[in-house]
Amino acid sequence: MASPGSSSAPLSAALVLGKTPSLKEPHLLGGVLYWLEQRPHERGRTTLMARSGPTAAAVELTPGDWNLRCRVHEYGGGACAIGRRATGDAVAVFVHDSDRCLWLLPLDAPGSTPRRLTTPSDNGRFPAALGGGVIDPRHDRWIGVMEADGRDTLVAVALTGGAPQPLHAPADFCGYPSLSPAGNQLAWVEWQQPCMPWERSQVWLAPVDPDGSLASPRPVAGSAPGDAEACSVFQPLWAGDQLVVSNDRSGFWNLECWRQAAQASASAAPKWEPLLPMEADYAMPQWVFGMSTLAWDGEQLLALACRQGSWELGQVLMPKQPGSAGQWQVLPQPFTDLAELCAEQGQLACVASSAREPSGLLELELSSGRWRHQSAAPCPLKPEAISQPEALWFSGHGGQPTHAWYYPPAGGGHPEAPLLVKGHSGPTSMARTGLSLGIQFWTSRGWGVVDVNYGGSTGFGRAYRERLNRQWGVVDVADCAAAAQALVARGLASAERIAIEGGSAGGFTALAALCFTDTFRAGASRYGVADLTALASDTHRFEARYLDGLVGPWPVAKATYEERSPLQHADRIRCPVIFFQGLEDVVVPPEQTERMAAELKANGIPVEVHLFPEEGHGFRNGATQIQVLEATEAFFRRHFQL
Repeated sequence: MASPGSSSAPLSAALVLGKTPSLKEPHLLGGVLYWLEQRPHERGRTTLMARSGPTAAAVELTPGDWNLRCRVHEYGGGACAIGRRATGDAVAVFVHDSDRCLWLLPLDAPGSTPRRLTTPSDNGRFPAALGGGVIDPRHDRWIGVMEADGRDTLVAVALTGGAPQPLHAPADFCGYPSLSPAGNQLAWVEWQQPCMPWERSQVWLAPVDPDGSLASPRPVAGSAPGDAEACSVFQPLWAGDQLVVSNDRSGFWNLECWRQAAQASASAAPKWEPLLPMEADYAMPQWVFGMSTLAWDGEQLLALACRQGSWELGQVLMPKQPGSAGQWQVLPQPFTDLAELCAEQGQLACVASSAREPSGLLELELSSGRWRHQSAAPCPLKPEAISQPEALWFSGHGGQPTHAWYYPPAGGGHPEAPLLVKGHSGPTSMARTGLSLGIQFWTSRGWGVVDVNYGGSTGFGRAYRERLNRQWGVVDVADCAAAAQALVARGLASAERIAIEGGSAGGFTALAALCFTDTFRAGASRYGVADLTALASDTHRFEARYLDGLVGPWPVAKATYEERSPLQHADRIRCPVIFFQGLEDVVVPPEQTERMAAELKANGIPVEVHLFPEEGHGFRNGATQIQVLEATEAFFRRHFQL
């Protein structure tokens, strides 16, 4: 079905997916820009890339079978550290997925071959996961996280090779190590169950002794379970001798600074000062390692800030006097979806996209303001054919103002237009504004799309996030239904042609919305949670207690889990549902999808199930991604008779 006035051809799934790589974790060193490139057309393989200047050609440094991937906490991130050895030589230290070992690649000599640093398992099993590290040139080593035997350890691995050496054993989880410029202080983040790192977390600090050991590690910011004040921290960063961190104790992830932290003794009381008191978030939920919203170029502090769901890039003008606030100076550029910031000597780079430009590497020269953006792949759409997001504020659960991004169908919204409601994953995440060809796939076919920042989403402050506390399956469901109803009331969509889709936590929201509202006429779940009770008792370590905050303490709140589980109420779903599931998924086991689909089939509901033997939680293979999108569209089209 095409919208009235629509003239553009539908966008094919092969153009949307399959060959466009994901760019991750850029890093500047010696004027060279390095980054990771995940390639769906190579079965999701991730490789290290480099470019010696803005106009230079990109060079692949790990071709062939190299696959840079960290599996710490299952979600990984931080698979590669770039830095200098004690000799001054530039190196990359990365995790190779086939053996889960650390490897070292010299960067100054073109064509160098990686060398293994740690020893692989001799029985084919992988008892330990490594990642999220930094290079320590003073001691010629890599410092990072090792997850083994159900716990994290901060470890060091010599760049000459050898077994990981323990530096610090946290009470539970740790990550984001950050070395002071002189290498004499190490900061990192810790958190403990039942809290997630965006609920309660702490910055820890320790002097680094001449022998490389950590002296008297201690928490210096944030909160732990049981503390009176609940707050979380993100990405400790050294700006010269100052330690900077994002802390949400003000209600937003605002920047705070501890002057002279690099000279602090092990007993010195931390002296944190607010840098930029603003209703903006300078952080993201720490699902993976390698994220960055702050960067220090050697003289200037740069940052990414999110206001009302949209990102901006700027410079923090540091206060000259203790106790005074800094200033936020926005750096003009056209991109509103920004992540993974890095900087060096007047240059910065980050991953950036806008409503009309696909994701790519943004490079900006601070002295002149000149910028250059290179997309990961060309945009197959003409600018006039792109449906651009419109901010939609509506009355959500409990009458609270709630946000979404609405994408009109080609030709504009109208009372007969089908509508796709998207619930983002997480659920601690956000709907973003960067060009999504996946969304354009639908709008080019006459569908409107609404991407909902339901209560619990990030980018709007802590109170907005906390709307979902003990209310998962209630607030998110009500907000997704209310967003659809608001568009129907405005004459922009048909009440009889509303579908909902989501993956992981978004899949749970989709299934729960089909169970507990009468708004939707079809649904799609990608590796979605169907049984909260099973998830509480059978999931991986990182999220083992996540549901305590989202639903209630397990098993005390078992009745609430059952009350909200789609699997327990499958008989309430009266519309067609399509499922997609990876058989290697350890986050949401395949059994959940299989049982949910079986219940619906037994009730006479039209169901399709697509299982993928070599996929886990989140599909990496481009062929899989194409199949999922095409099958979803065909399923909805058939049942909506479009």
